[in-house]
Amino acid sequence: MDERLKPYDEKMKKAYDFLATDFSTIRAGRANPHVLDKIKVDYYGTPTPIQQVGNITVPEARMIQIAPWEKSLIKDIEKAIMMSDVGITPSNDGAVIRLVFPELTEERRKELVKEVKKKGEDNKVVIRNARRDGNDAFKKLAKAEVSEDEIKELEEQLQKLTDKYIKDIDKLVEEKSKEILTV
Repeated sequence: MDERLKPYDEKMKKAYDFLATDFSTIRAGRANPHVLDKIKVDYYGTPTPIQQVGNITVPEARMIQIAPWEKSLIKDIEKAIMMSDVGITPSNDGAVIRLVFPELTEERRKELVKEVKKKGEDNKVVIRNARRDGNDAFKKLAKAEVSEDEIKELEEQLQKLTDKYIKDIDKLVEEKSKEILTV
C-alpha cells in the first residue's frame, strides 16, 4: 500500500473497529457480557471497569452473573448497573449479582435493527469523509509536481479502500440485524 494512503486507511479502520465494538454492547435477547463494558464501579474512590472488580459469567442464555472479588462491592456494583443504560434491575443473594435479560419484543427488535442500521450509515459517512479528505490531499499533490496519472492511481486505490470498508460495514450491520431478529 502506498504510504500516502495509510492515514486514510487508519481512519477507516478506526471507524469500522468502533462500530464493531459498539455493536457488541447492543443486547440481542441473549446475555452478552459486553453490555457491561462501559460500566464503571466506584472502587475505593476510583471509577473501575466492572470486569476488574469481579468475575462475570453467563450461566444461562439470558442471565449474566457477577461474582465480586470483595463482598463489600455488591452494593456499589448494583448502583453502577442501575445508573447505566443497560435497563435491567440487578438482583443479589449476598454473594453474587444476577442480571436476567427479558425476552425482546418484536417491536423492540425492530427498533434495535433501525438503530444498528443508523449506526452503520453514520460510520459509512465517516469513511466517505476520510475518502474526501484523501482526495483533497491528493489534489494538492498535483501542485507539488506529482503526475496526474499518479494522482488518479492514488484516488482509485482510495476508492477501492472505501468500497472495502463500506462492504465490511454492510456485512457487520447485516449480521447484527440477523442476530437481533433471531428469536
